[in-house]
Amino acid sequence: MTPSPSCLVFSVLCFDSKSETSVTIGRKGGVDLQSYQLDMQILPDGPRSDVDFTEILNAIQEMAKDVNILFDELEAVSSPCKDDDSLLHPGNLTSTSDDASRLEAGGETVPEKNKLNGLYFRDGKCRIDYILVYRKSNPQMEKREVFERNIRAEGLQMEKESSLINSDIIFVKLHAPWEVLGRYAEQMNVRMPFRRKIYYLPRRYKFMSRIDKQISRFRRWLPKKPMRLDKETLPDLEENDCYTAPFSQQRIHHFIIHNKDTFFNNATRSRIVHHILQRIKYEEGKNKIGLNRLLTNGSYEAAFPLHEGSYRSKNSIRTHGAVNHRHLLYECWASWGVWYKYQPLDLVRRYFGEKIGLYFAWLGWYTGVLFPAAFIGLFVFLYGVITLDHCQVSKEVCQATDIIMCPVCDKYCPFMRLSDSCVYAKVTHLFDNGATVFFAVFMAVWATVFLEFWKRRRAVIAYDWDLIDWEEEEEEIRPQFEAKYSKKERMNPISGKPEPYQAFADKCSRLIVSASGIFFMICVVIAAVFGIVIYRVVTVSTFAAFKWALIRNNSQVATTGTAVCINFCIIMLLNVLYEKVALLLTNLEQPRTESEWENSFTLKMFLFQFVNLNSSTFYIAFFLGRFTGHPGAYLRLINRWRLEECHPSGCLIDLCMQMGIIMVLKQTWNNFMELGYPLIQNWWTRRKVRQEHGPERKISFPQWEKDYNLQPMNAYGLFDEYLEMILQFGFTTIFVAAFPLAPLLALLNNIIEIRLDAYKFVTQWRRPLASRAKDIGIWYGILEGIGILSVITNAFVIAITSDFIPRLVYAYKYGPCAGQGEAGQKCMVGYVNASLSVFRISDFENRSEPESDGSEFSGTPLKYCRYRDYRDPPHSLVPYGYTLQFWHVLAARLAFIIVFEHLVFCIKHLISYLIPDLPKDLRDRMRREKYLIQEMMYEAELERLQKERKERKKNGKAHHNEWP
Repeated sequence: MTPSPSCLVFSVLCFDSKSETSVTIGRKGGVDLQSYQLDMQILPDGPRSDVDFTEILNAIQEMAKDVNILFDELEAVSSPCKDDDSLLHPGNLTSTSDDASRLEAGGETVPEKNKLNGLYFRDGKCRIDYILVYRKSNPQMEKREVFERNIRAEGLQMEKESSLINSDIIFVKLHAPWEVLGRYAEQMNVRMPFRRKIYYLPRRYKFMSRIDKQISRFRRWLPKKPMRLDKETLPDLEENDCYTAPFSQQRIHHFIIHNKDTFFNNATRSRIVHHILQRIKYEEGKNKIGLNRLLTNGSYEAAFPLHEGSYRSKNSIRTHGAVNHRHLLYECWASWGVWYKYQPLDLVRRYFGEKIGLYFAWLGWYTGVLFPAAFIGLFVFLYGVITLDHCQVSKEVCQATDIIMCPVCDKYCPFMRLSDSCVYAKVTHLFDNGATVFFAVFMAVWATVFLEFWKRRRAVIAYDWDLIDWEEEEEEIRPQFEAKYSKKERMNPISGKPEPYQAFADKCSRLIVSASGIFFMICVVIAAVFGIVIYRVVTVSTFAAFKWALIRNNSQVATTGTAVCINFCIIMLLNVLYEKVALLLTNLEQPRTESEWENSFTLKMFLFQFVNLNSSTFYIAFFLGRFTGHPGAYLRLINRWRLEECHPSGCLIDLCMQMGIIMVLKQTWNNFMELGYPLIQNWWTRRKVRQEHGPERKISFPQWEKDYNLQPMNAYGLFDEYLEMILQFGFTTIFVAAFPLAPLLALLNNIIEIRLDAYKFVTQWRRPLASRAKDIGIWYGILEGIGILSVITNAFVIAITSDFIPRLVYAYKYGPCAGQGEAGQKCMVGYVNASLSVFRISDFENRSEPESDGSEFSGTPLKYCRYRDYRDPPHSLVPYGYTLQFWHVLAARLAFIIVFEHLVFCIKHLISYLIPDLPKDLRDRMRREKYLIQEMMYEAELERLQKERKERKKNGKAHHNEWP
């Protein structure tokens, strides 16, 4: 029996979708198979008079001739060959296939522009959705061959190109046709636009309308929002103005489809292709599946989606518009000329995906919230500058020429006048003044407000980006976990399938070993801090005996400065070690999924780097000068080195130097490693290419080869970017009472950081795979932990490190205003003398006795010197015992810590309770959208039923009492 025309067409199309040369046989002999496929799909079951079957049969006969050619080609393809090289074409961007030449002979012209830009197959019509790279010399030939055969079986189209630089490198280009995209978009619940949003304005009262009119008149005199991007430059992103729903092929008529080629954007197409590749087998076996395993075992060298062309253009974007989205992102986001403008987050999300878009949204929000913190911190600093001449304590220090201080180290350190530390006393007042306590409370509240309002901002972004109802798919098990525990299985309660199982005892033992490794590495950090302490103790005596008067007279400052620089170098070296140890411990734990592995690794790395970065700062803030003893009875390290004392002006200047130097050096180094290192690597790659092949060869590089020569994104994704910002957030909040300029430095760094990261993503890195995420993950919990720790540390810094509490106790209890309830500058008269104790020089230990006798001050040997402490004089009943003022100060310090912590924690919890996670207008919009979507779906279904009813009436199959 002769098959019907529709069957013939169907058989040819099925054969075409599974053939190994499907990428080049879209049209044969001038006949469009796809158009005939669409025509056949709309044919009814019965015969139609308006269809010319004779014409179709003639066309099929022409196609049959080409089918014979295809069988010949398939026989050649199915023959054993290395890596299926029948699909391999030499790396010539301008070359065309035989089919393309036949199309041109048949009168069909292929778009030359698409062929030349390196984003399409050689036919200029199939857009490249994904690139795989491998080497011919790689021995994993059979796995690749099976994998690629299964790729074609899934309906993906494939083309191969050899590299222009190295013929051993092969690029596999993949394209997903509309049918494949629609099928997998429905499986993945990809949300697509189906109806324009209906915006409505709530009813406003006349009084509020009048106020709006007055405000609008006033705004006319102001600049027209210079921080906003030009709306004419940015494209109209349709998905942001439409209601979206999970894609369904049955309800495809509901969706807004202007062009099937552009309905799914490039990021979504790449995500769908990657989803397919992760589920394709490459070998017989239960676990021999997925692209990630082939990348791990070296079958493929790289896998990435393509950038959308060049990020530069000869023409101005203002006059000629953007060439592509990458060019638009470069001009409106990654360029230094737009550093003061808001980020085009919707465009970032469209190009890089929601996960990267959320990172930049969080970074932009953090940077914006830093503005008030930086302003208040600068105000505190300027307040110290303004009140410097009225500060009674610094005046007394500068005028204390008759007060001789005891040496700060053994033998080599000389006696010194208290007035010699006048400069340090003034600098200390800049950071430790009356506004410091207010600023510490403000920063604790600021951290809470930042996190609470970020939750609201994240909710708005999640709504705009259709992430509210998105749930992460059930993750695949890590190959390492499968290989380790494949012998023992149990049923997965979600999927109902058997999967490898890790026994509870095995898991606990591994966690104990991992925790022991973490504890050991923290001990290594403490040992490094101990080495820095020994360096400070030894060096202060060395600098005190230095030949240069500048260093000799400022031995403590020189010791602190060099110790901080050495500490920074140790931090950088230990960070490299910690990364390897964290990787080893995380793999030892054998996490089940990639997200569990990522969370475990993140927690370890943060803990290591946080302790590494802040351990020396904690030592200076809470231990330096606290346990030194007193002259004549110094406490010593290993009974040899005398512990370091604070400067006569206090320890706060040391803490300020530590924070300032570490913060500036760390941020500078991070910025260099983020941008400078990829720039140097890419420059070196281009230089090698020019030396080997000449500079003119770069012009002919296709886009896939340009992207391959870029640097891949970090193996840990956005981990390094988040870690840098979280550590900076810790510096900005934990010791901010000692360094009010920290928020200002963080703000300046972040303004640069946003553009550096944008430039790196757009120009220096391969395009990362677009992935979805609802929030910033485990980092939010870490931020909350830092916020709680900052309250405690700032309370201790104000109470212990600064002189705020001793001054307060003196003003109310011992000063001229004692008992009067006042605490002004006039009440601080005599504070410096009251805070210093007297020591008899003859009571020095032999190894501590200074070489000079102090005769250079008064012409006769000194009998007494002063030191910072609250102790009785040497002629009292208990020489050098603590005075009553010491106990009063200690009690006040403890009371302040308790009151400050409870007060600030109460304010934080009250703010958290009062600020809802969802804005009211967003909640109303979500409810209204849900209602409108239900109405739209009901109307669409009603319209469909009415059409079916009319068709049944026409065919004479109508029934009575039908609904509707």
